[in-house]
Amino acid sequence: MISVLPPVTTGSFGRSEVLLANVNITPNSNGLPGISALQTIVGAVMTVGLILSVLALIVAAVVWAFGSHSANPHLATRGKTGVLIACGAAIITGGAVAFINFFWHVGQGI
Repeated sequence: MISVLPPVTTGSFGRSEVLLANVNITPNSNGLPGISALQTIVGAVMTVGLILSVLALIVAAVVWAFGSHSANPHLATRGKTGVLIACGAAIITGGAVAFINFFWHVGQGI
């Protein structure tokens, strides 16, 4: 809902100042058609992201194990890095909604 107050003028010492009107806009879920379909698509993409994170974790763990058992420190390091990246991707994917909500509330406080 948009509500705009009319500008208020004040006069002090012969000066006229204009105070800006307040704008109040809040998000709604029925403003555009297809919002529910978009929410379903985003949920599906999050599911795919989590599945790919699990797959990346499994592959990186296998690379880490293979590198460790074959005395190949470069391969083991790549595997460790892959495990950390896969875990980070799962954290970001799983916490995306919480991150956005947090920054939305921070922005509302400005």
